[in-house]
Amino acid sequence: MPIILHITTQAEWDAACAAGSYRPTSLAHEGFIHCSTPAQAVDTANKYFRGRADLILLCIDESRVAGALRYEPPAAIGGVPDPRAGDLFPHIYGALDPRAVIRTIAFPIDRDGRFALPPDAVS
Repeated sequence: MPIILHITTQAEWDAACAAGSYRPTSLAHEGFIHCSTPAQAVDTANKYFRGRADLILLCIDESRVAGALRYEPPAAIGGVPDPRAGDLFPHIYGALDPRAVIRTIAFPIDRDGRFALPPDAVS
């Protein structure tokens, strides 16, 4: 089963589970939920979340995603092209049903505020 990952906080995930669906701000502002493959997650975290010690990874079973799932290039932010423009990132178009998440994993940082992929994020 192919797994994709989404970075969030435990508090946001707990609220989503209580509400019955996960709708991060990117869904309202951009129309989709940003995700990464296991190979992309660390670079994404270090680029956008470096130093944050309150994050978790949602491990999402692609086959359980109800909305459209598209692999697309990253968008330029503030007119600056993303250096990962050759990669395709998974984007979920629609709310995420908590039942699509097969596990959540703490996403700790090291002493320098950088991330490493936890081993159970890909198994």
